[in-house]
Amino acid sequence: MKSHLKPSLLLILALFTYSSSFGQNQSYLGTPPPKGAKLYLDGSNASLQQNWMYWNGPRLAATPPLKWPEVIDPVDGKKAISSNDPAGAGGKYGAADIVTKDEFRDFEAHVEFLILKEGGNSGVYLQNRYEIQVLDGDYGLHGMAAVINETLPTSQVYNGLGKWNAYDIKFQAAKFTEGKLVEKAKVTIYFNGVKIHDQVSIQQVWGGPNSGIDGGNDGGKGITDTPGGLKLQAEGHDVLYRNIWIKPIN
Repeated sequence: MKSHLKPSLLLILALFTYSSSFGQNQSYLGTPPPKGAKLYLDGSNASLQQNWMYWNGPRLAATPPLKWPEVIDPVDGKKAISSNDPAGAGGKYGAADIVTKDEFRDFEAHVEFLILKEGGNSGVYLQNRYEIQVLDGDYGLHGMAAVINETLPTSQVYNGLGKWNAYDIKFQAAKFTEGKLVEKAKVTIYFNGVKIHDQVSIQQVWGGPNSGIDGGNDGGKGITDTPGGLKLQAEGHDVLYRNIWIKPIN
């Protein structure tokens, strides 16, 4: 059917449709899941237990049910989930990390987090491989919003302690032809509405076998053609999460 809308109005509608699902420039907190997405964490223990599990890596020390506590959001009094699982105390990443029960190849995701205390540390792992750092007080290659050990964010837009932040992520999995890696994984990220990574290639998994899938393969460079979930890291810090949704891209 031929459209009778003016070109300017069509452009506005197109921009609105795009921004409503990925890379919000305004009102990035509380963004609802778009069509085709699933809400994996609404801040409640019920959603945690239903959609997540401990990652069964070589350092796993926690036992079900998940012990990431449900807490009161200090900003608006609603529910949030804390990464402060006792088994992860002392920075033991991999001991109590949680991962979605569903696994993905290409996807979009929205993740909201709040760091309560100075130096608070967690991490968002794409496909249970590639870490996007969550760390108060550091903007280096191992710091906030870095594609860890590889790429710095182009802007420093962290809202600070006790305030909510949001990552909007578009991830493209590594591509293979007849079992051979032909293209590295890529990621675009908006942090609090600002684009900080634009189709950045990710070279490897960092942190060894305790860090995620393929971490122990050829020093993290032996990427395999297997899907993985979205993982959140526990290191014994009070990092809160809420409103995490994921939309697979076919």
